[in-house]
Amino acid sequence: MDNSATTSVLYNATCPVCTFEIQHYACYAGENCLPIRFDDLNSDARDLWGMDADAAARRRYVLREGKLASGIAAFPVLWAQMPRYRLLGRIVRLPGIRHIASLAFDHVLAPAIDRLHQHRQANRACN
Repeated sequence: MDNSATTSVLYNATCPVCTFEIQHYACYAGENCLPIRFDDLNSDARDLWGMDADAAARRRYVLREGKLASGIAAFPVLWAQMPRYRLLGRIVRLPGIRHIASLAFDHVLAPAIDRLHQHRQANRACN
């Protein structure tokens, strides 16, 4: 994996929720010439991350300066590179908020999004 100053984000392009969010970030990054790369886990790019598709689909991953962040911890790393979101990133890093956000993301939001994704995949296989 490239450890340059570029921030890299691994996301699931087959997930409408993930795609909606990432398209917003990618548009913002492009408009502001920010060195952020967005890698679809369903492409060959996932091989660069050294992850299997199932693990990659369950969490958000961001690589910055050779450090891999996942889950809720990945968002402030990404947001720190985006002027519009820096304050939000600082807020989410605050100890109490980080803990609550991590619990909500890890035990409610991420599993719900993953279940929806699995359901879509199963329905797609039946058609």
